[in-house]
Amino acid sequence: MTLSFKTLAIALGTLSTASSVIALQNGVGKLPVMGYNAWNVFQCNVNESLIIQTAQYMKEYGLLDVGYKYINLDDCWAMKNRSSTGEVVSDTTRFPDMKNLTDQLHALGFYAGIYSDSGWFTCAGYPGSFMHEEQDALTFQFWGFDFLKYDNCAIPFDGVISEGIVGKYQRMTDALATVAEKTGTTFVFSLCEWGWNQVWLWGASMGHSWRIDGDIGPYWSSIARIINSVSFITQATNYYGRNDPDMLEIGNGDLTYEEAKTHFTAWALMKAPLLIGTNLATISSEMLSILKNTEIIAINQDPVYGTSISPFRWGINPDWTSNASFPAQYWSGQSQNGTLIMLINTIDEPADMFFNLTESPWIRAGRQYTVRDLWTHTSNGTAVRNFTAKNVAPHGVAALLLQDGGDEPVGLMPPCAGEAATQCMAENGTKYY
Repeated sequence: MTLSFKTLAIALGTLSTASSVIALQNGVGKLPVMGYNAWNVFQCNVNESLIIQTAQYMKEYGLLDVGYKYINLDDCWAMKNRSSTGEVVSDTTRFPDMKNLTDQLHALGFYAGIYSDSGWFTCAGYPGSFMHEEQDALTFQFWGFDFLKYDNCAIPFDGVISEGIVGKYQRMTDALATVAEKTGTTFVFSLCEWGWNQVWLWGASMGHSWRIDGDIGPYWSSIARIINSVSFITQATNYYGRNDPDMLEIGNGDLTYEEAKTHFTAWALMKAPLLIGTNLATISSEMLSILKNTEIIAINQDPVYGTSISPFRWGINPDWTSNASFPAQYWSGQSQNGTLIMLINTIDEPADMFFNLTESPWIRAGRQYTVRDLWTHTSNGTAVRNFTAKNVAPHGVAALLLQDGGDEPVGLMPPCAGEAATQCMAENGTKYY
């Protein structure tokens, strides 16, 4: 099993800055996690055989090869009661030997993830880790797990916990740091706090990622709601931690192919964890192709730029408008290979989507840009000052990579483009506005 400074790579307050820098150089935990979580499809109906079969599908379908390396358990894996000495115990029928499970996953080339809760119980009523943090962390380490998703149900009374939500999560952060010191093994630590307490402000001091909204559903209104929530906090994402908009519903429920593309594009370009929540035994080849878009995955896993794309214009609504049904439509960001543009058509009919290049802060004035479509994998020509994505599907997306193509043609008027045109002036004072 590969050991890494996963939790510790997130600049934990319990470790020195020097240790954090070394941890980031290790590489694991620096980039968003990619993998699988069984909850959205199977919920409590999971067992060792299903998890191993899922891992085998991941290999067979080439998902491991394109970067999906984590197979994570969610709730319901435990017995309802702890042992007489306080240890959490895996279900003796469904998960009779957790060490055997993680050994099998590691042998297949995956990391293994497990789930617990910061309260008395998990959300499904199994033992939580409150007041057992170090004991549970040592158990998870002994079993061979590499990842811990940590939920927020069954919160102890204020008089018991005597601290806020930050302190409740800090307890496990400290426990994981102690286990790392004792054993040399660390975890990717994923906080599932749902954003109620502005977790994006403090989550980077504790974990790899933090949930920013309620549970996702396999329908467009849920995807739109979460994109709206993320649009206001994109600045929180970088190599030290990232907003987690929940699992990928590609192939589930009522999502159309175009909606699924939008879902995947937004999650990937926001630099969110990419955790598949689909029944791989029944997924269509069309939906599988979305999950395997290596040009989109390369943006998510960019080792040079770790920040999220952000809106540069809301579109239908005035800028900074919160609208769960019609979120921000025009987004941009940096990548090692050029400027990213994401255009989301939030209405129910096809639409042309126009923007001035310099609306993105990452575009240089006076330059022209070649345009690559990250879904058709083709060139869309050269953009000079502006670009229109034609006929974007209802609830669909255009994902574009703009690369500098040299000076724009001479003689264009006005001599300043976009917003600069309102203050355009020559050196001699001549106004062009």
